Amino acid sequence: MNRLAQETSPYLLQHADNPVDWWAWSPEAFEEARRRDVPVLLSIGYSTCHWCHVMAHESFEDEATAAQMNRDFVNIKVDREERPDVDRVYMTATQLMTGQGGWPMTVFLTPSGEPFYAGTYFPPEDRYGMPGFRRLLATVARAWQEDRDKLLGNAEALTGHIREASRPHGTAEGVPADFLPRAVENLRRVYDADRGGFGGAPKFPGTTTLDFLLTRQDGRDMALHTLRRMGAGGIYDQLGGGFHRYSVDAQWLVPHFEKMLYDNAQLTRTLLRAAQYAGDQTFTRLARETLAYLEREMLAPEGGFFSAQDADTQGVEGLTFTWTPDEIREVLGDGPDTDLVLRVYGVTEEGNFLDPHRPEYGKRNVLHVPTPPEALARDLGEDMPALLERLDTARMHLFEARQRRPQPGTDTKVLTSWNGLALAAFADAGRILGEAHYLDVARRNADFVWERMRLPDGTLRHTYKDGVARVEGLLEDHALYALGLVALYQAGGDLQHLEWARELWEVVRRDFWDEEAGLFRSTGGNAEALLTRQAEAFDAAVLSDNAAAALLGLWMGRYYGDEEAEQLAHRTVQTYASDMLAAPHGMGGLWQAAAFLEAPHVEVALIGTPTERAGLERVLARFPLPFAALAPAEQGEGLPVLKGRPGDGTAYVCIGHACDLPTRDPEVLAGQLGRLG
Repeated sequence: MNRLAQETSPYLLQHADNPVDWWAWSPEAFEEARRRDVPVLLSIGYSTCHWCHVMAHESFEDEATAAQMNRDFVNIKVDREERPDVDRVYMTATQLMTGQGGWPMTVFLTPSGEPFYAGTYFPPEDRYGMPGFRRLLATVARAWQEDRDKLLGNAEALTGHIREASRPHGTAEGVPADFLPRAVENLRRVYDADRGGFGGAPKFPGTTTLDFLLTRQDGRDMALHTLRRMGAGGIYDQLGGGFHRYSVDAQWLVPHFEKMLYDNAQLTRTLLRAAQYAGDQTFTRLARETLAYLEREMLAPEGGFFSAQDADTQGVEGLTFTWTPDEIREVLGDGPDTDLVLRVYGVTEEGNFLDPHRPEYGKRNVLHVPTPPEALARDLGEDMPALLERLDTARMHLFEARQRRPQPGTDTKVLTSWNGLALAAFADAGRILGEAHYLDVARRNADFVWERMRLPDGTLRHTYKDGVARVEGLLEDHALYALGLVALYQAGGDLQHLEWARELWEVVRRDFWDEEAGLFRSTGGNAEALLTRQAEAFDAAVLSDNAAAALLGLWMGRYYGDEEAEQLAHRTVQTYASDMLAAPHGMGGLWQAAAFLEAPHVEVALIGTPTERAGLERVLARFPLPFAALAPAEQGEGLPVLKGRPGDGTAYVCIGHACDLPTRDPEVLAGQLGRLG
C-alpha cells in the first residue's frame, strides 16, 4: 500500500501512484523494518529535480523494480525541502561515502536509521560507471542476509563519521587581524576573472559570497563582474526574468532550468546592493524583472511564496525556455526586428542546447546576450534608446508566445525560511527603489506567516500547503524569517516587525544555541532525535543556519544594545574561523557576519511621518549601508537609537556615540552618509 496520497508535499504526491510501497518518514516505517527484519531504502529528492523525475520514471514506476523493492526493503520517500534536517544527515553520509552529493539521494539504512550504503541517481541498467538499480537492490538484499555483521560494522563506523563531520574543524583560538583581507585573497585565487564566478563547471551563483564581496572595496570588482556575466547569460531568463538554478558550463550559458525561490530572492537583494555600489541601472533592471517573475509565478493568493519551478516541461528539460530561429520568426515574422533578436540573443540554426534524454527535439537555443547591446548599437550605427525600444517590443511578443506554451510545474508548498528571503527582497526593493507596491507585497507576506505559520508560543512551522502548517520550525525558519523582518522594519518603519524579529531571536537563543560547542544547532533540543543534531555553517544554496543566526544576533545587538546577542555572533565566527579560511567560497554568510563584527556601529534614524521622511528616505536609498541600523519612525521612542529625539522629518547619523548634527535637509544628509564610506 502506497501511503503518500495522505501527504501534502507536492514531491511525495508525485509518487503517490507508484507501485512502490512507499512510506513517509515516520517512526512507524522503521518499526516495520524491525518487524520484517529488512533494511530501509531511503529515497530523498524534491519536486522540481530533473534527475529525480528520471529515476522515478525508470525505476519507481516500473512494476518489476517496485516488486523487488517491496519484497526486500521498507521504502521511505522524503521531500528534502520539507525535511531538511533528515536530508542534511543523510547527505553527509552520501558525501562521506561517495565524495559528492545530489538528488535523488538513495541511502540504505539499518532499521535503527544508520546508513551503510549511499549514492545519488542510479540508472536501471549498468551505465555511467554505476551499477544498475535492480542489480544494486539484489546485492544489498543478499549482503543483508549473508554478510550482515559487515554491514552493521560499516553503519556504525559511518554514523561516527557523520557525527564527527557536524563539528567545526580547527580550534577556536581567535580571529586573526587580517581575517577579512585573507578571505578576499583566497577567493581571488579561485575566481574566474574572464567569465565571473568561482571555479569551473557546473557554476553556481554563490550569492552569499557575492554579498560579502560587495561589502569589501578590495573584492567588489569580483562580485560586480560576476553579476554582469550572469545577467547576460542563459542562467538568467532573458524573456521572463529570474534566474535558473545553475549553469552546467563555466560560461553561464546553458542552465539547469529549474527556478528556485531562494536563488531569486537572494539574488534580487544582491542586485539591488550592486546597483547602489556601482550606480549601474543594468542591476536595477535585473532586480525589477526578477521581482516581476516572483510576483507573477511564485506568489500565492494568500501572500506566501511558492518554493520552486520544474526544470522539465512534459518530460523535456528546458522546453518552455528554448527556441529555434524558425520559432522566433513564427512570432515576429521576417524583418529587421527578427534579425536583431537573433543577433542579440545568440540564436543560431546550430543551437546551443540538446536534451540528451529527448534528442528527437533537436538542437535548440538558450537565449543569452553574447554582445552587450551598447556595442551592438555601435556596430549597427543605431541610436541606443531606439534599439532598446525595438528589442523590448520584440521581447514582449516572444514572452507572450512563450506563455502560451506548456509551462513547467510549480511546487506550491510554502517554506518559512525561503519566505524570509523573499520578504527581505521585497522589503529592500520597496526601500531602495522607493516603490510602495513592493512594500505591500512584503507586508502581506508577514501577515500571512503571522496568521498561518506562527504558533501561540512564538515558534514557527516550517511548511504550509493546502491550509495546513506542519513540521516543527528549524533554526533556518526562525533566523531567516527574522532577518526578513529586520529588512521590513528598515523599509517601512513599523516597530512591531522589529519586535517580532526580536521574539524570534529569543527562540533562536533558547532552542538552538549550543553553549558547549559555541555554535547554533539546526534543530531544537526537543526535535525528533536523528543520528546527530547538525550544525550548518556552509551556505550551499541558502545562507547557512549559523550565518543567519549570527547576523540576526548582530542586528539585535545594534538595535537593542543586546551585548549577549553580539557575543554569541562573535563566538560563532570564532568557532568556524578555521573552516572559513579553508573554504571561503562556501561560507559567505559567516564572512558577512565577520565583516559586520568589524564594521563601526552606524545608526541612521529618520523621525517623522512618512511624508516628512520621504525626501530623506530617497537620499538614504542611494547609499549602500549593509551594516547600519536604519531606524525610520514617526516618533522618537521604542528603540535606543530613537529615544528622546524630536521628529518632524529629522535625520540623525551616528557612528558609535558620536553623532552629526540633526538635519532636515536631504543634501546635508547626503553629505553625512557619503562620509561613512
